[in-house]
Amino acid sequence: MQVAALHWQIRELSVPPNPLALGGIGLARFLPLIIFSLIGGTVADTLNRRWIIFVAQSIMAIVAATLAYLTFNGSITIWTIYLLTAIQASAAAFDIPARQALIPNIVSREDLPSAFSMTSIAMNTAAIAGPALGGIVIATLGQGYAYLFNSISFLAVLIALLLIGPVTQDPNNAAGVSLKAVADGFRFIFSKPIILSTMILDFFATFFASANTMMPIVARDILNVGEVGYGWLLSAESIGSVAAGLVMSQIHILRKQGRLLLISVVVFGGATIFFGLSNTFLMATLMLMVLGAADTVSTIIRNTIRQLQTPDHVRGRMTSINQIFFQGGPQLGEVEAGIVAQFFGVPFAIVSGGFLTILSVWFISRKWPQLRTYDGGEPQTEAVPAD
Repeated sequence: MQVAALHWQIRELSVPPNPLALGGIGLARFLPLIIFSLIGGTVADTLNRRWIIFVAQSIMAIVAATLAYLTFNGSITIWTIYLLTAIQASAAAFDIPARQALIPNIVSREDLPSAFSMTSIAMNTAAIAGPALGGIVIATLGQGYAYLFNSISFLAVLIALLLIGPVTQDPNNAAGVSLKAVADGFRFIFSKPIILSTMILDFFATFFASANTMMPIVARDILNVGEVGYGWLLSAESIGSVAAGLVMSQIHILRKQGRLLLISVVVFGGATIFFGLSNTFLMATLMLMVLGAADTVSTIIRNTIRQLQTPDHVRGRMTSINQIFFQGGPQLGEVEAGIVAQFFGVPFAIVSGGFLTILSVWFISRKWPQLRTYDGGEPQTEAVPAD
């Protein structure tokens, strides 16, 4: 709901429509990500992961409340939105490594693919309701209430973290927050081509195919739908994601994971192309659903490969480095999409991104052929020992 409100509010504040203003929010997220991600990974491998998440989520709740306050009293500006977005991204840089590294501490290796599928279902079910309700809230109550409701919703997250109780981590978690610990994380990743290739694939796919960035302009200026239609467009991708997550969660043993990953990213790029060519609300919605389903399949497989191939005592650092790829790609992609749209138009920015996504799949499958043959039953590798 908050993401929908942020993009819509930036579109409202930028008159005439300015794609660069929408792209700027990606830069506001990316810079803190680069600065804090690597520190966040070493913190997740050193301190209690559950309490790291608790603190980070508390900061995000305060950011949402601040957005609501500034919007209610009429003092919100684009630059204020950028600043608060940067603060939230800083908290996320600590939250995401701890969150993803915590999951294998809770469930068994055999149940990990299903666990990531259920996580995807939970997140995307909320992502369906959030933007859809966000459009209604913006249209009826106003922007500020979208931020206010988001701030209140963090109470559920904080209570859930308390109810989980103590979670056992690897007793070897003594990495410490240091440059050496960060370097050990990089050494591990670059020694494992199967992990590195999935990270690079993730980056290029999300960098080029940033369709959601231009969604306010697509909704308002191309498809001619209002706030409610805009909310449903944002929800469409998550509807496809939930459907794919439900199917994936019922597959106990998933084989030929590498090939399935590559195919799903090709479908993701193809759906992006057809979304960019859409001139009706129905066509755009259907393509976003296909896009979301393909993205969920690839996300589940990527997460499973990385977590299974990474020992627990380096898992936080692996996730934090990966965060630069899977979070940095979309944020830089928003900037790229804004620049291309400014000069060549929004449809061209979306369609060209889809073509380049498919091209990146071809390149990566040629560069790392072991990704094409990865099955999913390979044993876990050990971390590279520190020098």
